[in-house]
Amino acid sequence: MNQFNTKLFQSQQMKQEMRINPRLYQAMELLYMPLLDLQQHLKQEMAENPFLEMREADVAREVELQEDVADEPMSDDEVDWEEILMDGFEVAGGRRPQYEPNKEYYEPTPVESEDLHDHLHDQLRLLDLPERDLRIGEEIIGNIDDSGQLTCELDDVVEGLNGWLEEVRPVAVENAEALEDDEERAVELAEIETALAPYELDEVQAMLEQVQAMDPPGVGARNIRESLLIQLRQLAMEDTDTFRIVEDHFDALINHKWKDIAKALDIKPADVQDAADELGQLDPKPGTQHSNDPDEYVIPDLVVEKIDGEYMVFANDTSLPRLRISRAYREIARNKDDFEGENKEFITSKLNSANWMIQAIEQRRQTMLKVMNFIVDRQRAFFEKGVQHLKPLTLREVADYIEMHESTVSRVTNEKFCQTPRGVYSLKFFFSSGLSTTSGGEISARGVKDKIQNLVADEDEKKPLTDSAIVRHLKADGVKIARRTVAKYRDQLGILPARMRKRV
Repeated sequence: MNQFNTKLFQSQQMKQEMRINPRLYQAMELLYMPLLDLQQHLKQEMAENPFLEMREADVAREVELQEDVADEPMSDDEVDWEEILMDGFEVAGGRRPQYEPNKEYYEPTPVESEDLHDHLHDQLRLLDLPERDLRIGEEIIGNIDDSGQLTCELDDVVEGLNGWLEEVRPVAVENAEALEDDEERAVELAEIETALAPYELDEVQAMLEQVQAMDPPGVGARNIRESLLIQLRQLAMEDTDTFRIVEDHFDALINHKWKDIAKALDIKPADVQDAADELGQLDPKPGTQHSNDPDEYVIPDLVVEKIDGEYMVFANDTSLPRLRISRAYREIARNKDDFEGENKEFITSKLNSANWMIQAIEQRRQTMLKVMNFIVDRQRAFFEKGVQHLKPLTLREVADYIEMHESTVSRVTNEKFCQTPRGVYSLKFFFSSGLSTTSGGEISARGVKDKIQNLVADEDEKKPLTDSAIVRHLKADGVKIARRTVAKYRDQLGILPARMRKRV
């Protein structure tokens, strides 16, 4: 049996490894940033670098400060980052974090708004309830999630309330026993025993019913079925077939077993479908009406306009600060010989950083325009005729055309949006895989999904199209596609199978 050698030893080896300085990592961040993030980043850079200032809108473009730095030898930090950009930043050691402990970071401050719990607490305080019931109501509301559903069993609510009693009872008893008057002490202890008696399941259930009567309708339910029943009760529909279907045949309802439900209730299948349509008007997650999630606004980074029959691409960067080298500090930089040591190093560093930032922003702009111009040329049929004419496109194709790395194109298209004559689209929208057509061409997966959606929208509700039928329609339209691919696309579009779409 061989023995393993576990001794330590030293060895030498030679290898080539490219390391990138922090500026190139910063260049990657600039490419990755959406417009709003870049705007904040540039404002922060201006606050930290005195050599950067905002250019006035009515001032002519400043002459590049080439002569001021031409006599300075290029330092180790002055790397040609555009050349590295074309290689995709593939470096050893992975991506380094950009957090700097001495740098200020600003987080957006959300505007205070009333969420679901605030809304319920306001209603609870308006009720004329004893302190004990208010405590139960607060415990119940605290266990309601953002969708409006109670996330625990009532036994857990009782346990939580009694756990709170165990914490407050010793303090209350100790304070009462400290009273000098015997009669007053006895009365106080009796009141404590009454007020701090263990909570029972019945009183928690009674309080839950009061919470479930609050706005929005259906709040405080333990599942979707109960939420629908609460809403139907508030609409005075307890004696309807709709209520009985939810109460007694909910599993069959969600599986669209119209005939089984109709047979059980001795009604027509069409009446069951009408009841399902009524339920579709209710909100199974009522709490989302009071969601405090901030609205997300999209500001397009690029604009595509049709001018004289040609599609032109423009950078929508008017909201970005226009940077230039500060004239006052430029004069200081001309006289660097007057400074020594740390002062001279500071001036050189900040001047180089300012020049680099201006060049980096312009390089980002040009790269985005190159990518979008290629997309417009490739997807002209989409801009003319619509999504069904969207062609297959990959990041590799764009990267090869603009002679940059695929990962660079991925960064450029990340969270970037473009305003076009057909609406605002994410740049990622224009990239998708393709399927062959009978004519020898290709059609994008997005185009096929749009065709499927249109076929289902126009189908006979009493004879909905099966996946096989959709395959036949697409093949008649020149698209080669397998049934399992149709089923996958249908699921991604949120379209139910044919048997569940059928109307009787």
